[in-house]
Amino acid sequence: MLQGLWRGAGAVALALQAALWAGAADAQQKTYAIGTGGTGGVYYPLGGAIASVLSKYLPGVQATAEVTGGSVDNLKLIGSGQSEIGFSMADAALDALQGQDKFKGGKVPLKTLMVLYPNRMHVVTIEGTGIEKISDLKGKRVSTGSPGSATEVMAFRVIEAAGLDKDKDMRRERLGVAESVNALKDRKIDAFFWVGGIPTAAVTDLAATPGIKMKLIDHADLVEKMNAKYGKLYSAGTIKAGSYPGYDKDNQIVDVWNILVTGDRMTDDEAYAIVKTLVEKKDELVAVHKEAASFSLENQVQERSPIPFHPGALKYFREKGVKG
Repeated sequence: MLQGLWRGAGAVALALQAALWAGAADAQQKTYAIGTGGTGGVYYPLGGAIASVLSKYLPGVQATAEVTGGSVDNLKLIGSGQSEIGFSMADAALDALQGQDKFKGGKVPLKTLMVLYPNRMHVVTIEGTGIEKISDLKGKRVSTGSPGSATEVMAFRVIEAAGLDKDKDMRRERLGVAESVNALKDRKIDAFFWVGGIPTAAVTDLAATPGIKMKLIDHADLVEKMNAKYGKLYSAGTIKAGSYPGYDKDNQIVDVWNILVTGDRMTDDEAYAIVKTLVEKKDELVAVHKEAASFSLENQVQERSPIPFHPGALKYFREKGVKG
């Protein structure tokens, strides 16, 4: 009987030890939720690639890409502690840091992990709407981006710089890029704004649709007015001919940089490991979307991010000779 008790006690001890080991393993497992955007844009596939690379190469790390409304949502999720990492346009991130515009309820403590790639403002319509320039949006049905997106923030600034009133001069919808494309195809809207990388899958779908001729509206002339009011966040850029099926001329637009940000909880060692991995495994990210080619050391300069770099990220960049 004693022998049986000893065996029983031994089994309990082993079970307790196993539970302790399992608890230790769970404690060592680090999870990162990465706020991206809608499935029709560029943030989501790139975020999925980043999550895959971090999970693959960082021991004890499990990263996941989360579908969100975009930059504003991502920044709010970081502020509430629901996400550790997020994609954001530089202008929305600055608003969050300063507690302005959509963040008047409270500032979000942010640090930049990496400067990513330039986001291009698309002002998209199709033949037959009578829209040739930004001023022609007056009286039209226009989608300015989904709630919680930086597309909406930047669209309002483009409209303002063009001398239009976003509420009085157009019938405005708040749709994501995939929904905007479908609404334009169905003639439920006349145009839409979208800020994203090249190519954006949903815009490619529109351009490739039989019987529809997509048009992109020039607006680079508004950069100076936008920067005069909001700071030097914007620059003139080009969506080059051939970027989308059948689109055979350059489109002169407004650019803004995308950044990968975190809050004030990430350690220096974590930030260092994340940026090191993303830079050194960039080829795997480019294989998912070519905008990742811009994840380069020469772009890691404060001029392209209004948000201070995380000290752990700075440590890695300085080791690589980045002086900006």
